[in-house]
Amino acid sequence: MSQPDTPPQIDRLLTIMARLRDPERGCEWDTAQSFETIAPYTIEEAYEVADAIERKDMSDLKSELGDLLLQVVFHAQMASEAGHFSFEDVARSISDKMESRHPHIFGSESGMMTGERWEDIKASERAETGETSALDGVANALPALMRSEKLQKRAARVGFEWDDLKGPKAKLAEELEELEAADAPDKLMEAGDVLFVAVNIVRRYGVDAEEALRASNSKFESRFRMMEEMASTDGHDFAELSLDRQEAYWKKVKETEKVI
Repeated sequence: MSQPDTPPQIDRLLTIMARLRDPERGCEWDTAQSFETIAPYTIEEAYEVADAIERKDMSDLKSELGDLLLQVVFHAQMASEAGHFSFEDVARSISDKMESRHPHIFGSESGMMTGERWEDIKASERAETGETSALDGVANALPALMRSEKLQKRAARVGFEWDDLKGPKAKLAEELEELEAADAPDKLMEAGDVLFVAVNIVRRYGVDAEEALRASNSKFESRFRMMEEMASTDGHDFAELSLDRQEAYWKKVKETEKVI
């Protein structure tokens, strides 16, 4: 855990990746990979980091952070081979960005960093790269709920926002009616509109939509598994029970949660 060991271990990891990617002496799988084939693994590793954090498993978190770091090193090695940039360039880029985004720490500004000031700095960065739309820079590969929230926040910053919750609530009712009336080819888009407005409502309550749905998923999974266990203890196959009897187990699980 000592800091002096960190640079040598980074160098060791960079050396390992270069060896794995060596066209003559490297690993066949590693040398066959590209940015496109590795990208899904990068996303997967980020989710596994989040999962370890959610489970509060520090030992697993250490391992998963290593797996995520490997992804960064892998992409940097491929970029270096193609003459684009190196791992050092990646580290320099993020260091420069962090110093630039914290002028109250590394610059001449004083006072605390506000959310508005943070967004102004990021907007200035986007302008320097030629981005002109308020929506520029919202990655397409983000989870859909997260991307919806980011798009809405960007639009709200330039005034495109309902004055209060009455607007999105009325819009949700309207979108539900349109989903009900839609023909099969249009149901996908109409369903998306329902979810998009639901994200808007949740966001207006100050709740992160992605985090909220993850919590509900976990709660549902926990309750469902407990229902199955209860039914099995009673000598029943949960899948063979009527909906009314399954619902009875659902209520029993909720009552158990209240007691706990």
